[in-house]
Amino acid sequence: MKSKRTTLVHLIYFSRLNLAADAAGRTRQLGEITRQAQKKNEFSVITSFMLVEQNFAAQIIEGERTSVNDTFGRISNDTRHRDVQIVEWREIVKREFVNSFVTVMRNPANDATFQKAGLLPMFQRGTPKGGVIHSLAIALQAESLAKQGIDHLFV
Repeated sequence: MKSKRTTLVHLIYFSRLNLAADAAGRTRQLGEITRQAQKKNEFSVITSFMLVEQNFAAQIIEGERTSVNDTFGRISNDTRHRDVQIVEWREIVKREFVNSFVTVMRNPANDATFQKAGLLPMFQRGTPKGGVIHSLAIALQAESLAKQGIDHLFV
């Protein structure tokens, strides 16, 4: 029996961020990115999860093939990102992320989860693995949902 092709895909990329050096400016810029991306992603029916560690970002984007390609094209041309590289692109059966756009920065509350993933050395060498990025995003989403009293998803 032939496998049915889907147009639902996920794309994982990483980049270096061109953001303000001071914490307040950086927070403001990430807030702007989040607000803009939420609106565009909701319109395009995209779900995504962005991880930020120091001046590195990794994001998982899920949605219809054309919408994901268009979204990635905008990101690639955004001057706030440089050295944008696709880590993984594949068809998926269902979405794993629930929000149009979430940004999670490494902080004292989630530091242990980030440490366990060990992404920083990989980002610095420019060799992050899709599975590591994906697992970290899933773990952080689960922690966030658990804090909200949500113990499982029907996505």
